Amino acid sequence: MKAIVVTDQAAGTAGVKLVERPDPQAAINDVVVQIHASGFTGDELTWPSTWTDRVGRDRTPSIPGHELAGVVTALGYGTTGLSIGQRVFGLTDWYRDGTLAEYVAVEARSLTPLPGDVDFTVGAALVMPGLTAWQGLFEHGRLHAGQRVLVHGAAGVVGSMASQLAREAGAYVIGTGRAGGRKTALDFGAQEFVDLDNDALEDVGEVDLVFDVIGGDIAKRSAGVIRAGGTLVTVTGPTEARPSGGLTIDFVVVPDCAQLSDLVQRVRVGRLRTNIGNVVALDDAVAAFNRTERIKGKTIIHPRSSVKTRGLLNAHQVQIHAPK
Repeated sequence: MKAIVVTDQAAGTAGVKLVERPDPQAAINDVVVQIHASGFTGDELTWPSTWTDRVGRDRTPSIPGHELAGVVTALGYGTTGLSIGQRVFGLTDWYRDGTLAEYVAVEARSLTPLPGDVDFTVGAALVMPGLTAWQGLFEHGRLHAGQRVLVHGAAGVVGSMASQLAREAGAYVIGTGRAGGRKTALDFGAQEFVDLDNDALEDVGEVDLVFDVIGGDIAKRSAGVIRAGGTLVTVTGPTEARPSGGLTIDFVVVPDCAQLSDLVQRVRVGRLRTNIGNVVALDDAVAAFNRTERIKGKTIIHPRSSVKTRGLLNAHQVQIHAPK
């Protein structure tokens, strides 16, 4: 099969190569999925799990990518709950070969059925951003109706998902980002927007929860606008930022089939939209990863050139409006 591999951590995206690899085999409780769409997160090449196994041994050449949508083609011994030919989507194990390939072997428990009326592109784009936003807001942030939430990077892939979910939950959403992202952030549900280059973050007033995807100085300053007893939730790693009398929670997203089922049902009825940017074939993915300009929206890779994406994708994107 064709697959993207990495072998040199110091080379970054310049070390990404398209190669031929053996087709994966399904171990106990695994399935093999023919991938129709997969996602790539820009900082994966900085994750230790991309380069080593759980005990620190080198595992290169490794296949990156952990978000997928596709069709089950084989079942491992003892696998239950899924069947050959079933449409699925989900998040794969960080320490196993990933989804930038034509096929992947993945634990069946990490996959969720993908309804037939949801495009593979949309399914793949929903996985990481949807789970990250859901877990950050509701599991770790304990968000509830009537609260004020500050969402950093509100025009981005994860931030736009968090804004939609928070607003639908009855929160008042303040988005942040650069000036060029204002319209996108507001379209995806933010009720106010703070330009981090020109506006004073401290002028937003007190908030109950900060959802942070930026870290650094922004996270430190954000702690100062959180009400006493409030929460700062971040995906950027450990931070010294602490709200007064409150909590700072750094978390790593985990697979959750129940949450994915809920998220995809929201997509089906128009309550939630993905933020999709560049869609490329696997053959063109190496060049896409090395582009110099900043890509807006989620990058999705299609291993199978016969899969039609662009028309449906555009139809999905143009209907942008704030959730009711």
